[in-house]
Amino acid sequence: MIKEKEYKERRTQFAKKLKPYSVAVLFSAEVKTRSNDTEYPYRQESNFYYMTGFTEDKSALMFVKEAKKTKIYLLVHKKDANEELWNGKRLGQQQAKEIFIVDDVFEYSELPLKLKEFLEAKQRLYYDFKLDYSKVKLLKRYAKKIDTFKNAASLIEKMRLIKSDAEIALIKKALDITKKAHHRAMKKASKLHYEYELQAELEYVFKKYGAQSDAYSSIVASGNNANTLHYIDNRARLTKDELILIDAGCEYNYYASDITRTIPVTKFTKAQKEIYGLVLDVEKEIIKMVKPGVMRSSLQKRAERLLCEGMVKLGILHGKVKKLLKKECHKKYFPHGIGHWMGIDVHDQAPYKTKKGKEVPLKKGMVLTIEPGIYIDEKDSKVPKKYRGIGIRIEDNILVTEKGAKNLSKAIKKEIEEMEAYTS
Repeated sequence: MIKEKEYKERRTQFAKKLKPYSVAVLFSAEVKTRSNDTEYPYRQESNFYYMTGFTEDKSALMFVKEAKKTKIYLLVHKKDANEELWNGKRLGQQQAKEIFIVDDVFEYSELPLKLKEFLEAKQRLYYDFKLDYSKVKLLKRYAKKIDTFKNAASLIEKMRLIKSDAEIALIKKALDITKKAHHRAMKKASKLHYEYELQAELEYVFKKYGAQSDAYSSIVASGNNANTLHYIDNRARLTKDELILIDAGCEYNYYASDITRTIPVTKFTKAQKEIYGLVLDVEKEIIKMVKPGVMRSSLQKRAERLLCEGMVKLGILHGKVKKLLKKECHKKYFPHGIGHWMGIDVHDQAPYKTKKGKEVPLKKGMVLTIEPGIYIDEKDSKVPKKYRGIGIRIEDNILVTEKGAKNLSKAIKKEIEEMEAYTS
């Protein structure tokens, strides 16, 4: 768990980034309608959660900065016995004052009054530029004298690049649960009939071991379905001799895991082993490259070269590697990036470039995925027949340390012999 002291330190750090005579406002997420009068499970807005650890809707966080000093206020929804009867207990103003280290706590209904009061004689307003129109309209109603508007989200998302020890511990916990889920899927694959049955096994484990939810829609893609990168239908029948690409991870206390394993229904065929071995070798090589100062673009270029070289050797691509890379022929079979930031969001909202457009180098405390893949459609007549319909991705979650890379998901099996021991 992340303690209130750490959230307070984040708020203090954020306040230092604000210009004098400014106000910053962060809002909780809205409840979203699923259909008619039913709602999706509530999930807090990520930046708001990062700054507060507060999981209720109808709440806001306000920073009011004068020349040097900053006051920080939390606004929470009032307690209402009748509403709580239907929708659950609320923390309320008094309890919030006891828990959160802020200058004061107000009821959320006071927001218009507080905006009117705090925006008086201020020069700048910070808010999330992705905020929905109704809230932007509310802010600007009381910001008529404001001459500069700034994106608060960009400041917070830069902070989110470097994970604290407490954040890393939560990611590790999410990965421990995800490990159990993937290993269960490996054991169950040959005994089940449909992709959705395997999805159910994964998500059962997520819930059993305390994960609040899956971190994203689980992908269970057998056979040629694996060649659709965001395949989430998960309705097809499992067939002997096919592979199953499983991209699934849980979210534990708002921190994500993101793991892909490609497993056989029973055993790998010779052709499948050849493609899988290439992807696995590339993944291992790229993970070794991860260390402070390295650019993600360097990882991408190296992965593309290694995959291209391997595909030439297997007869999937034909020609000189240098020329194939220049023409981007390899991207037909490896169309995506080598990885992404990961944290509160599975694709963490953290910058890849500075304000000046320069790439952000890897630094100690960053967490990213490494996920090379090869995807060959079953109708691709330019590829040897034995490789058609094979889609393989292998993905791990990597912590950048002072000395290099630490594979946080190392315990999740990915060697061919290990997986076959589970599946057969």
